[in-house]
Amino acid sequence: MCGRYALETPPEGLKRLLPFANSPNFPASYNIAPSHPVPIIRDSAVISGAGQYECARLQWGLVPGWMKAEKITEMSSRPQINARSETVTEKPFFKSAFKSRRCLFPADAFYEWKRSSKAKNQPYCIRRQDESPFMMAGIWEFWQGADGSEIETCAILTVAANETLTPIHHRMPVILEATHWAEWLDTPDVKSESLLPLLVPAPEKDFKFYPVSDAVNKVANNAPDLLAAVPEIENKDQQNAQFDLF
Repeated sequence: MCGRYALETPPEGLKRLLPFANSPNFPASYNIAPSHPVPIIRDSAVISGAGQYECARLQWGLVPGWMKAEKITEMSSRPQINARSETVTEKPFFKSAFKSRRCLFPADAFYEWKRSSKAKNQPYCIRRQDESPFMMAGIWEFWQGADGSEIETCAILTVAANETLTPIHHRMPVILEATHWAEWLDTPDVKSESLLPLLVPAPEKDFKFYPVSDAVNKVANNAPDLLAAVPEIENKDQQNAQFDLF
């Protein structure tokens, strides 16, 4: 899965990677969590026509357009932040967004927790070997209530982890290479089925991981030092600890 990540590259830096038409302004964040507004890049017919891109901030946790308002409140405690790539074309919750509303999640790193029955869960930071930013494959949705209220939401696609990351967690986000960004964002002209071969684990040599402070467990902590490597947590006999999503 992907339940926390970091984005320190500023909007200007993202724009150099993948030019978009608008000029967003958002701060670096080192502990992005479910339900937070997150920057995504998508095709925008609203700003400058199909084939042009915009960087927008959407709520992380997908809400399909057909969902009833009362159900949105119910699922707020467990937002749908990830969509499994193996079933994204089949699940009613995700398939419409995958077909017509794809996006990219820019990131500099993501976090995963190695679970243990005899110790605190050890958090790890996972990032490119050269620590450059990358793009995670995503989908987004538009919901409108009977009272005219509107919500735009999004989710990250996941896939089975590669061998490098399997010791930490069995899932990882789908990370797309730059050569596939335009193809992924080309909606709805490109048939979504033709994109399925892109939904594979990242090459093992491209990413590294290292232990980080359990300060990342608390969403309130949001500083550059969350990305710093630290010694692994000592293996003491204590109850299995859970990280705090909220």
